Amino acid sequence: MIELHNIKLSFGSRILIDGATARFECGSMTALLGRNGTGKSTLLRAMAALGKVQAGEIIIDGESVADMPSHRLARLVSFVNTERVDVEALTVYDLVAVGRAPYTDWMGRLTAEDRAAVDRAMRVAGVEAMSHRFVETLSDGECQRVMIARALAQATPIILLDEPTAFLDMPNRYELCTLLHRLAHDEGKCIIFSTHELDIALSLADSIALVDTPDLRHLPTQEMVKSGSIERLFVSEYVSFDATTQSIHLRRE
Repeated sequence: MIELHNIKLSFGSRILIDGATARFECGSMTALLGRNGTGKSTLLRAMAALGKVQAGEIIIDGESVADMPSHRLARLVSFVNTERVDVEALTVYDLVAVGRAPYTDWMGRLTAEDRAAVDRAMRVAGVEAMSHRFVETLSDGECQRVMIARALAQATPIILLDEPTAFLDMPNRYELCTLLHRLAHDEGKCIIFSTHELDIALSLADSIALVDTPDLRHLPTQEMVKSGSIERLFVSEYVSFDATTQSIHLRRE
């Protein structure tokens, strides 16, 4: 479980989020929504202790992230971003095995337990057939699955993903988010991912965390839809949102 206690986030002199309090449970998937530049990535990075908060606390398992040793944090939170790993002659297996770094010795040697964890992570993420392929040969969709496998090998209860569906076509977007949903419900993970895909978020996420600067609202998906907050934030003269069917439509002249 990860908790936000009255946190404040800024970018330069601009306040992005102020006074945010929320709790994200294991066994559920949360979609983080908001317009561009409102602080979704900044929030995820702060939750992974990759960025600072200006006020408040982020708590994981009752312990402040700010006071947590890096080796302990690495066993609790994994972070997946949209950037491709661009290293030549690195196999998929080797990349997924990097996820075991918090558990290996100073030389990074894998034990039988580590190898079993890597094998299982690849199987769950559906990338075991790619084991011997080089990372540079992967498509964007395949690469995202491999990065999720690496996060699974890290064996953290919390997985944070920044725009995991960016640059993917529609079938791959749904397939990837379905995998995340399964990890939350079948593996008991706390999954939080930022996205601009409203249809995917509304159909698959258990809850929605909505950034409407400087506020952050977190509600079960159906309650968020009924609140009208999504409609107010995203609907424009060009786009309409049907709360009954949870569908988005482009307005045409």
